[in-house]
Amino acid sequence: MASWMRQEAEEAPWVVERLLRENAAEVKGLAAFLRRRPPGLVLTVARGSSAHAALFAKYLLEARLEWPVLSLAPSVLTLYRARPKVPYPALLLAFSQSGESPDLLEAVQAYRRAGVLTVALVNREESPLARAAEVVLPLHAGEEKAVAATKSFLAMLAATVHLLAHLLEEPRLRERLPALPEALHRALGVVGDLSPLEEAEGLFVLGRGFTFPIALEAALKLKEVAALHAEGLSLAEFLHGPLALLEEGFPLLALVQGDEALEGFLEVLQGLKAQGTHLLVLSPEPEALALAHTPLALPQALAPELDPLLLAQAFYPLAEALARARGLDPDRPRHLSKVTRTR
Repeated sequence: MASWMRQEAEEAPWVVERLLRENAAEVKGLAAFLRRRPPGLVLTVARGSSAHAALFAKYLLEARLEWPVLSLAPSVLTLYRARPKVPYPALLLAFSQSGESPDLLEAVQAYRRAGVLTVALVNREESPLARAAEVVLPLHAGEEKAVAATKSFLAMLAATVHLLAHLLEEPRLRERLPALPEALHRALGVVGDLSPLEEAEGLFVLGRGFTFPIALEAALKLKEVAALHAEGLSLAEFLHGPLALLEEGFPLLALVQGDEALEGFLEVLQGLKAQGTHLLVLSPEPEALALAHTPLALPQALAPELDPLLLAQAFYPLAEALARARGLDPDRPRHLSKVTRTR
């Protein structure tokens, strides 16, 4: 019987299709408002997988709109009772699956009272977080039973790209969005031999730029469901220290897409292969796959802003299968529950 994790990942294409349809009017209206009144600063607040979605938003908004984005540390407000001052106008994006974490709620309430435009990207429209925010972009993921979030995480990424597409003046991204659900469905079919990880004790997962948040998400999922001590890193940060930990045969998973980071990524992978690292490469790019001991070929690429979603979608079934191969139940990670409430 398929796990909840696998079933929910398979639902993601339909979730994203519904999100793009149901949120269209709200997203167009919000984008039109923000184009007339661009924020001097964008704040994000999130925890867990949602924090990786927030980091993805940071990369997109800074790289494509040149809007500065700051990730809030909720404990600064909840523990230290301080609220950093922000320029006016400002925008706060809150990312959450459940919408129930008290620290996220307090941050949204505090900054809304201060005149910041607050937007919740949240799965539960009746949640406290959704009620606290001025604008809600529902994720439309439905109930998610697996502890490890899949479809709700992908919906957060899709909602972010949806907003960006309508903030951009040129139509390139808007024109490619309709192809995303089918591409997500095709990404589920990526196959590969993960036997090098069945007995592994550690793993680096590398991304760069838009794929760095996906590397963090992949590493988190491997910890959660496969009990594998995986560390997600930016390729640049990896070269500034963690590289020293590599030994002959040490496994490394690289998430590579065809954007401005590709050339430098390929150069580093060539060097790592020469040093004896076991390279697993998840990518649509033939040059990157050719360097891999374990190639994991993504069937298509859409756009640099959309391909990270395809990489995440392709990864989820691989992580689920690896958990089973390591004798674990991917739906019941040790010590974890579905909703985590932090203060």
